[in-house]
Amino acid sequence: MRQAVHFILNGAPRRLQAFDPTLTVLRYLRETEALVGTKEGCAEGDCGACTAVVADIHEGRLRYRAVNTCIQFVAQLDGKALLTVESLKKGNALHEVQQAMVEHHGSQCGFCTPGFVMSMYAGVQNGVQPGREAVNEMLAGNLCRCTGYTPIIEAASQVLRQPPAPSPEDAGLYEALRALPAEGGFEIQQGDRRFIAPASADELAQALSSHPDATLLAGGTDVGLFVTKQHRSLDTVIHLEKVPELSRIESGEGGMRFGAAVSYERARQHLARLYPALDELVTRVGALQVRNMGTLGGNIANGSPIGDMPPALIAAGAVLTLRRGQATRSMPLEEFFISYGRQDRQPGEWVESVWVPEPRPDSVFRVYKVSKRIEQDISTVCGAFNIELAQGEAGPVVAGARICFGGMAGTPLRARACEDWLAGRPWNEDTIEEAAGLLAAEYKPLSDFRASAEYRSRVAGNLLRRLYAQAAGHENCALAC
Repeated sequence: MRQAVHFILNGAPRRLQAFDPTLTVLRYLRETEALVGTKEGCAEGDCGACTAVVADIHEGRLRYRAVNTCIQFVAQLDGKALLTVESLKKGNALHEVQQAMVEHHGSQCGFCTPGFVMSMYAGVQNGVQPGREAVNEMLAGNLCRCTGYTPIIEAASQVLRQPPAPSPEDAGLYEALRALPAEGGFEIQQGDRRFIAPASADELAQALSSHPDATLLAGGTDVGLFVTKQHRSLDTVIHLEKVPELSRIESGEGGMRFGAAVSYERARQHLARLYPALDELVTRVGALQVRNMGTLGGNIANGSPIGDMPPALIAAGAVLTLRRGQATRSMPLEEFFISYGRQDRQPGEWVESVWVPEPRPDSVFRVYKVSKRIEQDISTVCGAFNIELAQGEAGPVVAGARICFGGMAGTPLRARACEDWLAGRPWNEDTIEEAAGLLAAEYKPLSDFRASAEYRSRVAGNLLRRLYAQAAGHENCALAC
């Protein structure tokens, strides 16, 4: 394995070795490179003040992604290019994004401005459309306390209306990335602490065999907080991004398989093709900076009882595959979660992939995330419903049901008693009312600072009522919950 990390910073190559394995990109930029345009606001990936753009070669083309540098480790930049706000201005000429912010008075105190500029720059590079919904989604991960957002949105809309012109800098960056000595895995060590990036599943198995207590790192949107918020010293970090098997998306008969290191943004369109209701859910997992880095497998392996995706995937009937050495085993996703903070994963074992089956043509699938804010918030309750219908003599009946809630127990938990009771009953309001009452008896949620137990129980029943109202055409399905 290589003993150095190679990347490009604002057009200039960098080679680093023997540095703190959990040094964040933000700290490196400000404290080592003196590039102080990138700011620290929240240090947890919420405010966007630290936004920079990572470019890499993906499927033969340059890919630009806005990322939160406060929770990304420098070693994750291997084989990539990092662009900060300092790279945009050429001589005395502002970049078009910066100029638009000036013209529309999109900056007041200026603290958040570099992050907005870099999110907009990534949007321009990716051809984001100038419609309000697309602009809002592009900027949702950047917060500003001064402008009220309208001038910033107007600046972004102006820039996005201009078709991007091919840039010779893109060609130069592509060639520079190709020239990086980034093949194979690498290991960085400082004292007794190390960062290992295996380049194959076999190398990953070997690394975990040697370091069974290592912290597995996919995108870092949770692990980064171990360092920035919990102030933990991670002795060994094993990064999964370079393992090809974990980044694959494969279509097969009856569904799709997602490698554990597939990011939310990559998975989004594929999940939405299977289950259209998942498109909105994925947009609320986090802002674009988070979805660009956060992964399906990481969200599952973390085992949070309020993780957004597990309830939806459980309702869909997802199957999880784990690997240890050369041995693999599969299980229904709901069986992976044992109790709060405990998952069915042995030392040296890792989440390899999740299989998401196609929906049945006669099923109703909905998922609802209830939180205090629409954007950038953790679930209070997340309810997922997969109701299979059949035609009975007097109308539709429930042929089968899979119902799962997050935030109602110490793990994402199926409502099995309610599912069993629904089977064979008529699909009507009376059935739904009785089933909603069963949900209140089946779950015993806790009260915490997000909501009381009573509130959560009432919400669970109301979400089932909403499902029926939408399926029966009594409610506008586009409404946000």
